[in-house]
Amino acid sequence: MIALLRMKRGWDSTRRVASRPFRPANLTMEPALQRILVVGGNGFIGSAVCKAALARGVQVTSISSSGRPYRTLKGHTPAWANKVDWQKADALRPETYAHILPNVTAVVHTLGTLLEDGAYKAAVRTGDVVGLVGSITRSFGVGGGKSPLGSAASSAGSYETMNRDSALRVCDAFLSATPQTESSDPKAFVYVSAEDTLRPWIPARYIETKREAEKEIESMVTIKPNFRAVYIRPSLVYHAHLRPLVSPLAALLDLSATVHRKMPSNLPTPSAILRTLAPVLASAQSPSSPSPLESMANAMTIPPIHVEHVAEAIAIAVDPSRIDIRGVYGVREMRELIGWSEKGQELPTSGHVNQHV
Repeated sequence: MIALLRMKRGWDSTRRVASRPFRPANLTMEPALQRILVVGGNGFIGSAVCKAALARGVQVTSISSSGRPYRTLKGHTPAWANKVDWQKADALRPETYAHILPNVTAVVHTLGTLLEDGAYKAAVRTGDVVGLVGSITRSFGVGGGKSPLGSAASSAGSYETMNRDSALRVCDAFLSATPQTESSDPKAFVYVSAEDTLRPWIPARYIETKREAEKEIESMVTIKPNFRAVYIRPSLVYHAHLRPLVSPLAALLDLSATVHRKMPSNLPTPSAILRTLAPVLASAQSPSSPSPLESMANAMTIPPIHVEHVAEAIAIAVDPSRIDIRGVYGVREMRELIGWSEKGQELPTSGHVNQHV
């Protein structure tokens, strides 16, 4: 039956068998029932991933520090949330969720922090502009906040812990888990990263830790043929009702991307000028975060993306049959993946992880 299914779907059985590792005889080969683990499933992006996966018939388990189900701004629990298995666990402590990993076909890591001052999340949810500005200034050590060179690296809410270390810990545990049912398709580890569009308004360590995580995850997955890694790189993620504070900026960036796309190629654009100046004005930069001018140019040309589009792309990426999906997926690639690329056809591509990570 499996052979017939492969022929029907046009798989190259000879090539796949040649690269397939030895499997113990006591493991049965059965079509995998889709069951995913979403790390941070009650957050902004994580909840959207849970909802999109459920709509595709996928069984979903979420872990978070609280273990509480997702609730709207008004405190309501949507109907879809009742179908998610909400569990309390610590991403940095694999023993708190190791029992889940043998039963899942994919893991989606959505944890992360834009600012080390965690108060920004509440400010964005409630539309508190003053609170958001305060969080940004404190992240740069202004206004009585902690110094970014002080204890930030060891803090539970630091870029290193939230954006990098938590993902590496979960990935390592996932790769080490013994599956209860063996499948011929590689399991997916999806890491929600980011496009480099926010510097210098956001500290460089934000994007640097994202890139460090991508690189380390890739080195871990490369030696595991039964796994594949997908790096989702959204730009500014918006939702008119859930994140109203972000909507005006999203509209402005979308307009900028549209104008740049439609301008004649022989005319200099603001983003092109910034990219020209970037090497001239650049000091010693980290390879994972070149000149801030490059980031500003990216912000002008890469449009924002709706949280539901990000979630839909991830829901497609975790499909066990989509073994072709691996590597970096920026805004353009995500739009193509979900079949909505009209406004993104001229976007700069993020490339593939084996070329850029």
